[in-house]
Amino acid sequence: MNPPNFPRTRVELFCDGACLGNPGPGGWGYLLRVHTADGPREKEANGAEPATTNNRMELRAAIEGLGALARPCEVALYSDSQYVVKGIQSWLEGWKRKGWRKADGQPVINVELWQALDAQLRTHRVEAHWVRGHDGHAENERVDRLASDAAKSLG
Repeated sequence: MNPPNFPRTRVELFCDGACLGNPGPGGWGYLLRVHTADGPREKEANGAEPATTNNRMELRAAIEGLGALARPCEVALYSDSQYVVKGIQSWLEGWKRKGWRKADGQPVINVELWQALDAQLRTHRVEAHWVRGHDGHAENERVDRLASDAAKSLG
């Protein structure tokens, strides 16, 4: 479900998660690139959790990046996580219709993070794009370093 129509700032969000062991110490990182009349502005951030999984960190990166936006935006989200991209593109609406259950009737894993991401998706108009990880994509490499550095700070 897309939020109502109104003028929006165009933003690119590059996000990634990392984990030293799975589970283990983990980190997330994002890069926001906001396009303005004066040219692009960038903001990056990262964070860490002591005992987590890679999928949780991938989700946290997207949630934190979208949460850093001060007002509703048009967002092109780039992630090397099929889990995040397919979740946004395909799975989320079905999970909500089924009371946060998967097709096999089992509860959605990381449901509290998916619900937090869903709340952000209701605020912003987000188009998710998958990028191949560790393949020379400059922004993906940058957020991978942010996430890895955060995880290493705990490891």
